[in-house]
Amino acid sequence: MSTRVVHFVVPEGVDDPARVSGGNVCDLRVRDGLQTLGWAVRLTPADPDAASDVFARLPAGGLVLIDGLVAGRSPGAVEALARRARVVVLAHMVSAAFADADLDTVDGEHRALRAAHAVVTTSAWTRDELVRRGLVAPDRVFVATPGADRATPAVGTPHGMALLCVGVVAAHKGQDVLVEALAGLRGEPSWTCTIAGSLDADPAYADLVGELAHAAGLAERVRMPGALARDGLEGAYRDADLLVAPSLVESYGMAIADALGRGIPVIASDVGGIPEAVAPSGAAVLVPPGDPAALRDALARWIHDPALRDRLTGEARRSRGVRTSWTDTAARVAEALEAVR
Repeated sequence: MSTRVVHFVVPEGVDDPARVSGGNVCDLRVRDGLQTLGWAVRLTPADPDAASDVFARLPAGGLVLIDGLVAGRSPGAVEALARRARVVVLAHMVSAAFADADLDTVDGEHRALRAAHAVVTTSAWTRDELVRRGLVAPDRVFVATPGADRATPAVGTPHGMALLCVGVVAAHKGQDVLVEALAGLRGEPSWTCTIAGSLDADPAYADLVGELAHAAGLAERVRMPGALARDGLEGAYRDADLLVAPSLVESYGMAIADALGRGIPVIASDVGGIPEAVAPSGAAVLVPPGDPAALRDALARWIHDPALRDRLTGEARRSRGVRTSWTDTAARVAEALEAVR
């Protein structure tokens, strides 16, 4: 059988520890999974805003998988490439779902997705949004839910009050909502919260979150260490009792899957693909997005109700083995690639 070759165009810095993101992690794990399945993956980094030269060097008639961030910022190059090669776009998000998305970004995404021969989304919610918006025909979309490694169960703390929030510090992740919710709980002396994620994507917003914590008198209880390298992130999960995901927009929620895979329960926004990320576990409490009072009340229940903590933690530990694996994710991507070969 001939070797299956795919050129995988990803953002520059995809493996830079300082730029850790769900999309970058997903790209690298998909690459690894495809290689395990027997594909020859030619990883090709590209500047999302200047990918035309990279696309021009790809072979005519070749099979190309493109990260959606790159595709959406270089729609003309994707359209040209799709006329001479077979193109599949891996869409991690729906730009139009972001309140602050500019028209050029949204239009670029529309053009790139329409030009692609197939699209892979990371959640059924993302697929449904793209179809609803008329960007992709239903028969051209494949869903490849991100995997989660079966990791060592978290140890947590004796009192159960170590909160963890993982993700780039940016407005759509809602860390300001989390700090506002925690401000309403400053009279509770037992909790601490680590907000782990890059502070460089939106420095002004990251500064705002830090300022909110300081103004609320929480500077010593809300820790913002920035993006954590692998060992640091493993340590953060190991010591956590509860993951909090206050996103305003979320296509899936890889940190949620990672936490549940370690037996850590979750309080998260009921938005986008997050309900998929927590299913089928009963170890999550979902609250309306952008609602500090609802999030505060959910956290207060966690703090004051040991039976609730025990129930959610027990369910998280029981359901660790039902998470999607990265091999499953890569197999779904491979289906999309095979469909256009």
